[in-house]
Amino acid sequence: MVPSPEHRRNWSFASSSSSSVEVPVKSEQEICIDAKQMDSSRDSLEAASGDDSRAGVDRSAMNNGGAESSGTIRRSYSEVGTSPVGISNIEKLDSSQRKLEIPKNEAQRHRNILAEEAAQIFDNNLPAQQKLNLLNRIATVKDDGTVEFEVPGDVEPHALGGGQRDVYTEVAEEESLETELQYIPPLQIVMLIVGTRGDVQPFIAIGKRLQDYGHRVRLATHSNFKDFVLTAGLEFYPLGGDPKVLAGYMVKNKGFLPSGPSEIPIQRNQIKEIIYSLLPACKDPDPDSAIPFKADAIIANPPAYGHTHVAEALKVPIHIFFTMPWTPTSEFPHPLSRVKQPAGYRLSYQIVDSMIWLGIRDMINDLRKKKLKLRPVTYLSGSQGSDSDVPHGYIWSPHLVPKPKDWGPKIDVVGFCFLDLATNYEPPESLVKWLEAGPKPIYIGFGSLPVQEPEKMTQIIVDALEQTGQRGIINKGWGGLGSLAEPKDSVYLLDNVPHDWLFLQCMAVVHHGGAGTTAAGLKAACPTTIVPFFGDQPFWGDRVHARGVGPAPIPIDEFSLPKLIDAIKFMLDPKVKEKAVELAKAMENEDGVSGAVKAFFKHLPRKKPELEPSPEPPSSLFSISRCFGCS
Repeated sequence: MVPSPEHRRNWSFASSSSSSVEVPVKSEQEICIDAKQMDSSRDSLEAASGDDSRAGVDRSAMNNGGAESSGTIRRSYSEVGTSPVGISNIEKLDSSQRKLEIPKNEAQRHRNILAEEAAQIFDNNLPAQQKLNLLNRIATVKDDGTVEFEVPGDVEPHALGGGQRDVYTEVAEEESLETELQYIPPLQIVMLIVGTRGDVQPFIAIGKRLQDYGHRVRLATHSNFKDFVLTAGLEFYPLGGDPKVLAGYMVKNKGFLPSGPSEIPIQRNQIKEIIYSLLPACKDPDPDSAIPFKADAIIANPPAYGHTHVAEALKVPIHIFFTMPWTPTSEFPHPLSRVKQPAGYRLSYQIVDSMIWLGIRDMINDLRKKKLKLRPVTYLSGSQGSDSDVPHGYIWSPHLVPKPKDWGPKIDVVGFCFLDLATNYEPPESLVKWLEAGPKPIYIGFGSLPVQEPEKMTQIIVDALEQTGQRGIINKGWGGLGSLAEPKDSVYLLDNVPHDWLFLQCMAVVHHGGAGTTAAGLKAACPTTIVPFFGDQPFWGDRVHARGVGPAPIPIDEFSLPKLIDAIKFMLDPKVKEKAVELAKAMENEDGVSGAVKAFFKHLPRKKPELEPSPEPPSSLFSISRCFGCS
């Protein structure tokens, strides 16, 4: 689809209201230049466009402190889905469109980065501008919205100061959450949760446990999940954004970053709806009962984006929980990045975080000025503003992914948080009879994620089951799977069934790799094949494979009959089942819900904190925005 003229003018995710050069980029083309090339490119662009405002990087932003009115980075990392930083040459292809071309010898030169240069990225004494120049030659934004970041192979992981260890035997040995909890007077706690049902479910479990301690809990999430929340006994408040739209966007773009101009308004509108609904969720009366509410504390997940800013305005403590890594570590890369070398793992978090921040900064600052009555954020210390002191809790088993050694005491790995849905579940009689009529089946489903060609995928699934001689349960989900020309005795079609009940009836599972679904399958000792669509799903696919309880993940774009057959055969190996049983036993005594609640209480200030000016990011933490002059 050809973008409209309006979309072309505003092909800048960072600020659709500002002018920007319209520069579509070929698929996966690398644009890697140094500062001198950025200057020459700027001159070329100005000559081509006849408009000084449509220049590469706004030099006033780099030199004059990045004021909000004029300091938006129009080219560089903010033009996500195109190129990361700068332009080397422009050729006019026609009167309406220009594409970027790089001489082959230049591209080769940039690929041959010296190991010594890459190692300098981790030198805290290196001036910020020099670090930016290095990044410009290394980082690449792919056309699917993910970030590729390469470091020469001879740069060793020890460049980050971390050593190797047996990650499966040294589990969560730093500090324990098994301490006696001090009495905390009843609080009004709001949970600001953005995402799909799988993102919301763990927080329902945590909220119910907090209620057991006498606290009042409001779970603010998308209106689609109102009945889910209310049925669990929690208070509900609607947040903006449609999870179906968000899921469709994420599947198409493989991450948080738009892949083209037509995608930008979709994502920006969704984010704007979300962030502008956060403050009412913290202080407005219940929309149904009109009972007053005022948050004493906030629990949130990172895709809420504006949560730390609302907490700052209300002067209440905030605790961030998430089902995927969001804190820099040298042990594995950011899930939204493509990093091959361990030496680049830690920096990948800062790159992805910076790109997201540059894409939402104008909206966040509008929120701060217009609704929160706060000064705009003119520096970068993470996509959530200055959040280096905010406690984080990660919702996964330390037996699957132990807490990294370079995460400090304000970061906890609490365990998977399961919501008991099996106890009160009554399966349909037809399903019970089908299960009893043969051996345990293989579950295949992709939950709330849209499938591009459901009929084709359904046929692949059915053929793979037949060729491997297995029975299968297909979850139709939001993707519309399960359209069969004629019923088959070996295949059962179902809608939504609690995983904690269903997976115990299955011999193996094939799914998208959401953290909650992955946890349910591993807890049930099921060998697991993950077919990732986006986000953290490839990360969980890699973790499952590394643990030996499933084959290498099959990206949704590579889903095929031969690969699914091979995956099923892998899962049928008795040795794989043994490893799955071993992991399930290790997870048996974990209680992630208790772990999350204890972590929340542990970091909760005993006195209501007085707001202090947000500190500048420490000089040891490299920040792309500071390189851009936004500090």
